[in-house]
Amino acid sequence: MNISSVNPVVVALTDLPNAQTRGQAADRQQLVQAVKAVNDSNALGDNQELTFVLDRNTKRTLTRIIDRQTQEVLMQIPPEYVLQLAQQLKQNSSSG
Repeated sequence: MNISSVNPVVVALTDLPNAQTRGQAADRQQLVQAVKAVNDSNALGDNQELTFVLDRNTKRTLTRIIDRQTQEVLMQIPPEYVLQLAQQLKQNSSSG
């Protein structure tokens, strides 16, 4: 799995739906700062970065650790198979 060359932390967190109140905006800003601190500290290693992205299909926030050089997703929470299972369950429940 490969994500395109964007800064997912900033893009996803600034585009989250329903984040209109001051408290939510402040929380979002704190999260952005915390992610930047983790990435700046190299706590995940020199070539790994913590990111958050908004899944377009489920409208859920995904947490990813990516390779900084290749942009390959090394780990994702929730995993892709869980998102696919949830989508299948949703489709089955709406068709029955």
